[in-house]
Amino acid sequence: MIRLLFDQNISFRVLNYLTDIFHESTQVKIEGLETKNDMEIWHYAKDKNFSIVTFDADFSDIANLRGTPPKIIWLRTGNMGTKEIAALLNRNSGVLKDFITNPDYAKMDCLEIG
Repeated sequence: MIRLLFDQNISFRVLNYLTDIFHESTQVKIEGLETKNDMEIWHYAKDKNFSIVTFDADFSDIANLRGTPPKIIWLRTGNMGTKEIAALLNRNSGVLKDFITNPDYAKMDCLEIG
């Protein structure tokens, strides 16, 4: 199972379009984190076993300093609609699963998808 935490720049509506592999995912607003800073969100994701999905380079920078978990999925696409983001993640679900769960990638902090 892949547990994703979408940051505030990605609508919670994306959850409606994801496949079952992502069914334990959530968004910062749903978790009451919309007023929290990046470091607080990072700690929440680490404590709750989420990987963070973001358009923001800041989470990648934090991961470079602090390591993993949480894993960071950095969307390098520019602005996309909710359905487009979901389609991108669904298309790459195998890659995401390997990145998050495969021990061969344990030390890899950030996956860029574009």
